Amino acid sequence: MATIDDLIEYLDGSRSPWHAAASSAAALIEAGFQPLVLTDDWTELPDAGVVISGAGLVAFRLAPGTGATPFRIIGAHTDSPCLRVKPRPDVGQLGWKQLAVEVYGGVLLNSWVDRDLGVAGRVVLADGSVVDVTVDDAVCRIPQLAIHLDRDVNEKGLVLDKQQHLTPVWGTGSPRAGEFREWLAEQMELTPDEIGWWELCLFDRTPAAVLGADASLLAAGRLDNQLSCWAATDALAHASASETHHQVIALFDHEEVGSESTTGAAGPLLEQVLERISLGRRVSRAGHLAALAGSSCLSADNAHAVHPNYPERHEPGHRPIVNQGPALKVNANQRYATSARTAAAFQAACERAGVPWQVFVSRNNMPCGSTIGPITATRLGIETVDVGVPQLSMHSARELCGTEDPISLAAAAGAWLGDA
Repeated sequence: MATIDDLIEYLDGSRSPWHAAASSAAALIEAGFQPLVLTDDWTELPDAGVVISGAGLVAFRLAPGTGATPFRIIGAHTDSPCLRVKPRPDVGQLGWKQLAVEVYGGVLLNSWVDRDLGVAGRVVLADGSVVDVTVDDAVCRIPQLAIHLDRDVNEKGLVLDKQQHLTPVWGTGSPRAGEFREWLAEQMELTPDEIGWWELCLFDRTPAAVLGADASLLAAGRLDNQLSCWAATDALAHASASETHHQVIALFDHEEVGSESTTGAAGPLLEQVLERISLGRRVSRAGHLAALAGSSCLSADNAHAVHPNYPERHEPGHRPIVNQGPALKVNANQRYATSARTAAAFQAACERAGVPWQVFVSRNNMPCGSTIGPITATRLGIETVDVGVPQLSMHSARELCGTEDPISLAAAAGAWLGDA
């Protein structure tokens, strides 16, 4: 059975989306899944396989037999809002060395102020090889302006300009071109000339932690949406093969910036893997399309728990409460893909797993965000349900959820993958 300690280990080991994909792949390979490469021949398919493309991952366990077989899918995303290091980051002035960063996604900006930040991501070396890197040191920090110089901050709120006010300090003296590259090379025990390019995120170094006098809460970075990636991975790793459908998880990148990429939900990654599974089973194009029409997807992405200090921001009767189960996310305007049929299917999965469930609907005067659910449903024609663990502080550098809900989601996800 999944535990909250398992989730904590996953979060602390996944400081970037590339690390999250790698963490999931490692767990699945340990469970017997065979690594696959998109450029290889998939004529002979293993019973269970996993493929990584950048920070995206698709893994499957095949049903026995032959012929056109539907897919039961769980989708999530590996990326989280953050600050990313620019290609030429060496800036600064007035005796401060600073790092130029770019805002990735809908960052809750004030949450990144006055935190000790590390660096994680991937580096492409000059020879073309790719290396994941994590520097879990206090590398840099975004210092807030003192209240003495911003007297109205408590009354009017902290106002941050993304370009002017979010440049971290990482040393003293005059900035020098190439210094960050030299530092990164030293951390990786390389020479600067061996580093070709990077995609690097800043992260809050504070480890994930259970908190509260009753130990009922979990505080961590990247709960949205590495929590769902972990639950999907755990569910697939521990599921038994189904007699009626192939079991699939798809962990996408770039959800926080629109999903339009080779590894995003709007891209071809999942579609191509599903088709290659059918081709490997010698299924015709017509048979494959019929299999898609009979398939279903659970899109797992965290939901907004009701905030005790802001209860008026939620729709009465549809306010998810922490530790009372995953929330079914419903939106008549198709920001979520949930339908009556898919909601009933997820409810049944929760009942089979013996876990509670809730419903989230936004207020009419407070439009909700969206997920990979509508994108996957539109691209593949697969009926989809949107669900998620309730949390507070979404898109903060450090978020908060209950300790029971992740376990409930993993159990419900396992029931979803199993035979109904």
